[in-house]
Amino acid sequence: MAQVSVATVYANANLNHPTEYHDYEKLQIHWGIQDNYEICRRIGRGKYSEVFSGSNMRDGSHCVIKVLKPVKKKKIKREIKVLQNLENGPNIIQLLDVVQDTISRTPSLIFEAVNNMDYKILYQKLTTKDIQFYMYQLLKALDYCHSKGIMHRDVKPHNIMIDHDSRKLRLIDWGLADFYHPRVAYNVRVASKCYKGPELLVGYQYYDYSLDMWCFGVTLAGMIFRRDPFFNGNDNFDQLVKITQTLGTDDFTPYIQKYNIKLHPNFQHIIKPCARKPWSKYCNPSNKCYTSPEVFDLLDNLLKYDHTQRLTAKLAMQHVWFKSIREQEDLSTSM
Repeated sequence: MAQVSVATVYANANLNHPTEYHDYEKLQIHWGIQDNYEICRRIGRGKYSEVFSGSNMRDGSHCVIKVLKPVKKKKIKREIKVLQNLENGPNIIQLLDVVQDTISRTPSLIFEAVNNMDYKILYQKLTTKDIQFYMYQLLKALDYCHSKGIMHRDVKPHNIMIDHDSRKLRLIDWGLADFYHPRVAYNVRVASKCYKGPELLVGYQYYDYSLDMWCFGVTLAGMIFRRDPFFNGNDNFDQLVKITQTLGTDDFTPYIQKYNIKLHPNFQHIIKPCARKPWSKYCNPSNKCYTSPEVFDLLDNLLKYDHTQRLTAKLAMQHVWFKSIREQEDLSTSM
């Protein structure tokens, strides 16, 4: 039996609200009018939805229309409830309306539009200052959703919309998000393979908000080292192998023992004892200008096997690597 762990912050966030705050199955959906919106062109497609740019026929404003594929009503309600609870949160995509096709009953979520550039192109253009700024904005979104008792569970570049011209960031796709309750065993089949935390890869179900911080750390490493994705395994087993080849195995065994995790037999043959690889080994002439001892220290404190030892979003915002961003924000608020 695995050892249960509890979130180090916001563990009881959902207890501070009435039951209806997190009991999404009882949500009564108030459907808007589908004819108020027009689909323009497809801009994305995922496992659970197709996404289109659209326009609001009432005022001509741009919007994004997420047409959901047939999934359980429970999952749709969960996403809507999460988005409603995070309304007006910093750097979190805003849900504007929920509509349903009158014939097929297919539901669609209407979101604010973001003038996003493909991250594969944008990330190549960003300076260190830009990366610091946008990652700080992402931490604001994560700290806010965690404070509201919500885990995103799919943080990755694809779900981080950036309008570089207006310096605007939005964390999108809350379809895998869930409400955190202490001592609840969660499904480990969440997050995208290359961003899955070790807890998911070893089948540890008592994870918490710190999963998002692992995903944040992997995203940051990818941006800094210009390596997308930073850990790139062929499958879930190989993904953990790739992680151990960077972080080493010295901390991995104590982590497994601490939480009494029973490893899948496959791991016995593929995880070989290895030393931790210093971050400097990933430096090359094209990425060296983005690296520093400070960002290496931040990565050290995010990419930890033991989820309870990772920096929280709030603590990460206080890290020395973000010092110039904090000073800039303090200056703008005092003016």
